[in-house]
Parts: sequence; structure tokens; C-alpha cells
Amino acid sequence: MTRAEHSVLPSGTLLLRSPGRRVVLRVQRRSLLLTVLLAATALTVAAYSLTVGHYPLTAGDVLRVLGGGGTLIEYDVVVADRLPRALTALGVGAAFSISGAILQRIATNPLVSPEIIGINAGASLGALVVSVLLGGTGVALVGGAMAGASVAMALIVVVATKDGLDGYRLVLVGIGVTALLTSAISYVLTTANVYQAHTAAMWLTGSLANRDWTHVCFAAAALLVVVPPLLVLARSLPLLELGDELANSLAGKRGPHRTTLIVLAAVAATLATAAAGPVAFVALVAPQIVRRLLAERGAGLAPGAATGALLVVSADLAARRLFPAELPVGVVTALLGAPVLVYLLARATRIGHAG
Repeated sequence: MTRAEHSVLPSGTLLLRSPGRRVVLRVQRRSLLLTVLLAATALTVAAYSLTVGHYPLTAGDVLRVLGGGGTLIEYDVVVADRLPRALTALGVGAAFSISGAILQRIATNPLVSPEIIGINAGASLGALVVSVLLGGTGVALVGGAMAGASVAMALIVVVATKDGLDGYRLVLVGIGVTALLTSAISYVLTTANVYQAHTAAMWLTGSLANRDWTHVCFAAAALLVVVPPLLVLARSLPLLELGDELANSLAGKRGPHRTTLIVLAAVAATLATAAAGPVAFVALVAPQIVRRLLAERGAGLAPGAATGALLVVSADLAARRLFPAELPVGVVTALLGAPVLVYLLARATRIGHAG
């Protein structure tokens, strides 16, 4: 966008548009500042994580290695181990958060997230079938995760949206689908040998241990595939929250937008799951944190992505350093996310009784 014109609207919205007015971006100033602050904090935590571990390094050592210097041991520690792990954490956190934010906005239900409604379970089942039963890795693993998530999402959408999308029906159907897929996952694990079962159990918890550049590519692909379409479609989210009838009367038929957004949410969650396993509660918690920080009805996808990245990279650092033995990152995010889920359930119950 060249020679962009800009003006600040009275509501605090920064309006950017091209001379031909084909591209219009509205950015809340508060949202932009929050995104920058959270992203900078996440990058700071990621940078610090490169210096700590069984082989401690100084910031100068890390910079020297990244600049092409350092010893072979330092290169292996930074470039082959810690840097892929940190980048995967950032990408996975952002992707899960974007997925959760989209689903929560469309369903107008704070309890909706990929792990609650079965997307993560479908991706996990598909990946396990490829890994345990077929011995596949890499791209094949991602293909299996995509296939499993697609089947789960199709089943959920067909059943839950038969008479229009209802957020609570989506949750109930998703819980049922998740239970069914979890049973299938358990069966697949019974067919695995001891080593495969142990590896799968770690992955199913959500782990960033032994990440390499392939996993970084999966996490990056989640963002590269999802973010560009969202630059156009995100403006539909506030309208979709109003319900089908009102959204259609205000801005025409929005059904195709909803379908595309659900697909994008599923793709983001699937690729993130392929990179690090189904890291628990990030997609549920991060969007809720942002909605309370912004205190507005904007989509909040950018600050949500930064929040998710910060949550995962911080949880991974805590999992590495705060316990006698290193824990999977999903254990720490579950410890943080479970109380939030209980709070949201209690809040929803109070609102239901009040109604």
C-alpha cells in the first residue's frame, strides 16, 4: 500500500487506506500498543530462554553464535536445540490463540476452543495413526493431522449447525466428538510398542522437547496460511457475533465468511498441533485475556496472537526451570488454564440462572 492516507477516528481507531480505496485497514490504537508490548515481551522471554539450561550461555555468547561464531558445542546448543524450540513455542502459541479467538467470536461463547470441540483431538488421532500405525513422520504426520482435524470439524459443523449455529450446542457436540476421538486415540496407543507409546504420550500432553527446524516450519506455516486471509475476513467477526439474521441484514450473506473462518481456525490449530502436540488451554485462555485487556468488541486477533506466544514461551521456560525434572509445556498451560475454564463455566452458569 503506497502513499497510504491515515487519519485517527474519534473512537481511537487508526484508518489506513490506499488511494484507490481497495484496501482499508482499521486498527485500534489500544490494540496496536498492546500487541507491540506483548510481542516484545514474548521475544524477550524467548531470547532469555536461549541462555539458560544445562549448558548456560551469556547473551553475548548467543549473539556470537547467531553471528556465525562460537564453538561447535555452543552452535549445537543454540541453533540446533534452543532456537527451534523457542521459535516453535512462539508460532504455536500465536496459532492456537488465533484459532480460539475465531471460534469464540463466531460461536459467541467463551468456552469454545479447538481442544474443547474436538479439533485438537481429531488432529491428534490423525497424527497418531500416521505415526504409530503407518510409521510416518514429517509431512506425512501433518497430512494425518489435517485429515483427522478435517473429519472432526466436518462432523461438528454438520451436527452443531443443522438449525443455525448455537454456541452452547457447539460445545456439547464438540465434547461428545472429543470423547469419541479420545477413545480412538486410546485404542491406537494400545497397539503401539513401549517406545512409541511413551513418545506419543509426551506429544499428546503438548511438548516442545527436541523440536527442530521442521517443527518451526509447521508453526510458521500455520501463521502464513491463516494470517493473510484474516486481514480481509477479520472485519466480519463483529458482525457474525450478532447472529445470522442481523448480520445478513446489515452486510449481506455472511454464511460463506463463517465457513471460511472456521476452516482457517481448524487449519491454524491443526498445524500448531502437528508442531507441538495439543498444548492445552492456550486457545481458550489467550483470547479471554485479550478481551478483558481491550475492554472492547474489536476482533483482537493480533494482540491475541501475541498473548498466546507469550503464554507458551513463558510456560515452556517455567517447565524447563521451575521443576526438579523438565515437564511437557502442556502440563504448565493446563495448570494455568484449568482455573480459567472453571471460572468461565461458573460465569456462564450465573448468567444462565440470571436469565
